[in-house]
Parts: sequence; C-alpha cells; structure tokens
Amino acid sequence: MLDFEAVNTAAIAALPVLLRRWLPQGEIQGCEYVALNPTRRDSRPGSFKINMRTGVWSDFATGDAGGDVISLAAYLARCSQSEAAHNLARMLGVAHDR
Repeated sequence: MLDFEAVNTAAIAALPVLLRRWLPQGEIQGCEYVALNPTRRDSRPGSFKINMRTGVWSDFATGDAGGDVISLAAYLARCSQSEAAHNLARMLGVAHDR
C-alpha cells in the first residue's frame, strides 16, 4: 500500500520544481506560489495560491482548495487522489505498490 504521508513529504521537498513544471507562469511571493489557475479561464494571477511550506492550496475565486500536494496534483491533472499519489511517487522515487 502506498504511504501517502511519505509521498507528500517528498513532494514538499520538491515543491518548487513541481510548481515550476505544473504552473510555469507562476511566481514565488513570500512563502506562497501564485499562479494562474489552468483549470479555468483565469486572466490574472492572485487568487490561486499554494503554500510552499505546507502544500496547502486554494483558488480564492472559486473556493477550490486542498490540504496537500497530492490533492493539488489531483486537481491539476483532474484525476483521483490515489492516481495522483501513485504518479507523484513514481516521479519522486518514493516506493509504491504499482
């Protein structure tokens, strides 16, 4: 069984790289990464933010939010959290059962 906590820990460590890959137009502002939300017609950055220390994220314009990097990956890829966790585990070299 996949250890979601281990995947999230590895993802937090790699978060700057992951965010540049997933949201290349974003920028770091303090401890947050601010970007356009690619899941909707977002015309200006400011409402879609990811905390770089915790992985907690929110789109304050829509109310979409999550508590970790796995939920962010699932949201951006429009897949289940389980699938996102397995994809992240593979990408980050975290042992997993698939």
